Amino acid sequence: MRRGLTAAMKARDRRAVAALRSTLAAIDNAEAVDATQAPPVGEGEIAGAALGVGAAEVERRTLTAAQTEAIVRREVAERETAAQAYERAGQSPHADRLRAEAELLSAYLHGNA
Repeated sequence: MRRGLTAAMKARDRRAVAALRSTLAAIDNAEAVDATQAPPVGEGEIAGAALGVGAAEVERRTLTAAQTEAIVRREVAERETAAQAYERAGQSPHADRLRAEAELLSAYLHGNA
């Protein structure tokens, strides 16, 4: 997907860039560290600051292929649901854009991208 984003940016494909950026952001957010895993804070010069070089560093979560696929499927479903809502509201251009984004993301699920 990240290579696809680079290619879409070079091709100036705004729809693909938007779809890939938001999906990659959702994946990055899922990899974020749980707040309960953060290191304890010290009583140093700045209240609540972690002490020592790298003391506040915590390794990001590593997602399995199934978890990543679930995130992409959720992104596709959100776009399809929103497209239906736009269609009901008489906003066909917006619905078409969202359907195109969903189709692009679906291609990554099926290995066609």
